[in-house]
Amino acid sequence: MENQKQIILFDGVCNLCNSTVQFIIKRDHKAKFHFASLQSAVGQSLLHKFNLPANDFQSFIYIKGDTYYSRSSGAINVMKDLGSIWQLMYAFIIIPPFIRDFVYNLIAKNRYKMFGRQESCMIPTPAIKQRFLE
Repeated sequence: MENQKQIILFDGVCNLCNSTVQFIIKRDHKAKFHFASLQSAVGQSLLHKFNLPANDFQSFIYIKGDTYYSRSSGAINVMKDLGSIWQLMYAFIIIPPFIRDFVYNLIAKNRYKMFGRQESCMIPTPAIKQRFLE
């Protein structure tokens, strides 16, 4: 069931990550994206399915069918699939991954200092709850 969805795994206690999820939800008019925190049972199960580290919460993972994209590639592919003007961000794919991921990793390592963190994962509103996998 989950492998047919477009799923975004994110750090559930990171304010930047939660803001990113809210950004996507607001612009995803077709409701094609689903979400799970990396810390959740679903997130952990999907990390295991793709043989990804279960304790690395610094990565953004985008799962599309049986393929996953992580870090900057994940973010760029989400923007492409978000459509509209946001798909233009896919042009950044021409930048070599080691450069994109260097910038991504700098932000990821400092995200709590820069944007703060929550004590627990966000609780979705009833209107968007069905988009979060439990």
